Amino acid sequence: MHTIFITGGTGCIGSVTIYKLLQSKEVGKIVVATRSNNTDPLKLWLGKELDPRIEFVKLDVADYDAIEAVVTKVNPTHIIHLGAYQSPDCSKYHIQGMEINTGGTMALFDVAEKLPNLKRFVFASSAAVYGIRAMYPEPGITEDAQLAPPNHYGIWKLAGEHLARLFYDTTKVPTVCLRINTTYGKGRDKGKTSAPTNAIKAIAMGAVLGKLIPFEMPYDGRENYHFVEDVGAHFAACTLEEYSGFGAFNIKGETIGIEDFLTIVKEQANALGMEDYVSLSISKEATPNIFVSDLSHEKIQKTFKSIPLTSIENGVKHSLLEFKAMAEKGTLNYSVE
Repeated sequence: MHTIFITGGTGCIGSVTIYKLLQSKEVGKIVVATRSNNTDPLKLWLGKELDPRIEFVKLDVADYDAIEAVVTKVNPTHIIHLGAYQSPDCSKYHIQGMEINTGGTMALFDVAEKLPNLKRFVFASSAAVYGIRAMYPEPGITEDAQLAPPNHYGIWKLAGEHLARLFYDTTKVPTVCLRINTTYGKGRDKGKTSAPTNAIKAIAMGAVLGKLIPFEMPYDGRENYHFVEDVGAHFAACTLEEYSGFGAFNIKGETIGIEDFLTIVKEQANALGMEDYVSLSISKEATPNIFVSDLSHEKIQKTFKSIPLTSIENGVKHSLLEFKAMAEKGTLNYSVE
């Protein structure tokens, strides 16, 4: 039975990853390292009674001594590293971002080198390791394209990928880096790219309250979208499925313009009878989306064959229904950051 150690396990992607991992009978225990001890995101997926296979340890990934003590004691067979400052915090707090996103990652790899039973390490990277879209004339950007991160967050994630490669070269433990772009859906409450999710929430909340809640997208351009359950399925599959070697992968997604995304949201809301509560637009002060789009997912599709790709139409429909049900229960957290 697998013992999985996961950092950032109470965040959006961590929670849905745990939800997907628990569907496997091979998973005996999941040890969740958390700084906040806030289990509410997990309860979105698992309900109030959390699975008994889950254990929690309080850990700050910038505390290197604590990482060594905790991880050595757990002695996991698999590690998933999701804990990180998000893009806005990295831009605002450079030193803390470096200590957490790079220093904590380095410390975790250092400890992982000493683990006797480790079979897999999965690192959450980002599409922010690429440069701006204008750098790439080709229609689909592959993993071997030139990397030129546009912000501190991308720089720290690229450093993490290099540490992952060095870890694999040293240990030969199979290691996977997953490059994520815009995740939308249940639990996606924080970060700049939570805006598409907040657009969907505004409609669902308005439908329950019986009032129009206007929402403006704060940025414009093309965006590479991933439905949140698909992202969790990626991490679960890349942790549990057979794999050898080192690889950095774009996760499966679909690129469309933000205006087109809002059109899909409107169409799905209309089909669900929520048309009176749709007021979506792009702000006149909208800045261009800095993250690259049009990412190719051919490599991961060939390597991990069970990973799904939910259409944006179905992902939006599912999200509208879930958010409406949450709003009716009084559990929908609607706030725009």
